[in-house]
Amino acid sequence: MSDFQSVLVDRRSANRFVEHVDIPRNELEEIFALTKYTPTAYNLQHAHFVAVTDRGLIERIYEAAYKQYKIRTASAVIFVLGNTKAHLNAAELNEGLKTLGLLSEQEYKMVVDNTIQFYESRGEDFQREDAVRNASLSAMNLMLIAKDKGWDTCPMHSIEGQALEALIEVPEGFIPVMMITVGKSAPESMRPRGYRKPTGEYVTYID
Repeated sequence: MSDFQSVLVDRRSANRFVEHVDIPRNELEEIFALTKYTPTAYNLQHAHFVAVTDRGLIERIYEAAYKQYKIRTASAVIFVLGNTKAHLNAAELNEGLKTLGLLSEQEYKMVVDNTIQFYESRGEDFQREDAVRNASLSAMNLMLIAKDKGWDTCPMHSIEGQALEALIEVPEGFIPVMMITVGKSAPESMRPRGYRKPTGEYVTYID
């Protein structure tokens, strides 16, 4: 089994974390620095992460999220937000390619205009769906990267609306996608892995 396969198979959603374990800022930085390589539609990089390590704020998150113990014992709680207006950053995100000469001025303008038109023509519902879709890709990569660095995670439904805004600042145009708790899983709390369907139940081949 390759190293990647081991990480994939060994990553489990933590039910409870070892208490009083701090995650260093530099380790979070390393995780986020690798997360940026996640593929996203039009390279718009929809995800924004709010990483909470402040114990007082984590306690408030715990209270707001139905007092789930895995939150209280986590080393960090990461809110994954999705940018519903990411397409408006197309000019900035493609500027580097133009500067390097990989896009002509005409090509650059066409890429930017086409990207914006693609999203604007499909409306707000599509923009929200795509923000969730792309931020979720980044969230999955984050959890795999964290596992590779020795940290356990658990994806969770995010607090939403006014309850979320009372805890963190949500930039305009961003929506909550999920929360991810991070820490060192308490070994005694691990449950047997749930049933996984055989490939015949979830794969259809069209030859």
